[in-house]
Amino acid sequence: MGLNINFTNKREQMSDKPIIKKASGETEPFSEEKLQASLRRTGASDDTIASVVNDVKSWLQDGTTTRKIYARAFSLLRKKRGGVAARYKLKKAIIELGPSGFPFEHFVGQIFKELGFEVETGQVIQGNCVQHEVDVVATGNGEQHLMECKFHNSQGKFSSVQVPLYIRSRMDDIIEKRKTMQEYNGLHFEGWVVTNTRFTSDALQFGKCSGLKLLSWDYPKNNSLKDLIERERIFPVTTLANLTRKQKNVLSQKGNVLCRQLLQHPEELDQLGLTHSKRKKLMEELEALNGK
Repeated sequence: MGLNINFTNKREQMSDKPIIKKASGETEPFSEEKLQASLRRTGASDDTIASVVNDVKSWLQDGTTTRKIYARAFSLLRKKRGGVAARYKLKKAIIELGPSGFPFEHFVGQIFKELGFEVETGQVIQGNCVQHEVDVVATGNGEQHLMECKFHNSQGKFSSVQVPLYIRSRMDDIIEKRKTMQEYNGLHFEGWVVTNTRFTSDALQFGKCSGLKLLSWDYPKNNSLKDLIERERIFPVTTLANLTRKQKNVLSQKGNVLCRQLLQHPEELDQLGLTHSKRKKLMEELEALNGK
């Protein structure tokens, strides 16, 4: 009896969609739904979303990186409306807070300040055994959050389990000491690790098991770094499409890491020497980001 074997292309069996390359180096079929969802989160209209998706699909081919897809979509959005483009740029904008971790620490502090906490950054705190440097201390509602910020210059870099393992021991030393101090009587203490990218699965498991709070780009669900920024409209100045990288660095070095700060104190823009027309476009973008 003969065998009727139909050898088909493996790619056609799996998917007829282009295979794209993620920042981590992994590959996956292009998802139109994911692109639509990312565009929808910016507040783009249905017509704008359809236009951008159709353009990307017509241009896309096997091996295209997510970075190039993002760049093309951002360019198209920027032509439509600056505020929408800035929100789409959010993930890259956090990376652009580097190369050092200092602006990111300040940004995290500003997020919690906007959420109603009293915030101190760059603190040296005495533990039960030794002193520790703590990036952010946020106090409010009967709680004190002691935070270590882990900044990565690449979206493909994850924080491994070694990070929360190390931070847990440091936070325990501080908390043990503070529980004996009268000035902190009645406060509930929590140790945190905040990263601008992601945690490995082992890191997440250890955080859950040990009681260490973890905050990353997409964790925890519905209250991730991305969720907090978008829900509270706490956008970093690096999202702005109408400023150069050098101009953004000038602002952040002066402590102006939030778009909201510039909207509240537009005099901070004086140091940039913007023309009247450029300043007007920038203010329109700032207002769009803040829902005005």
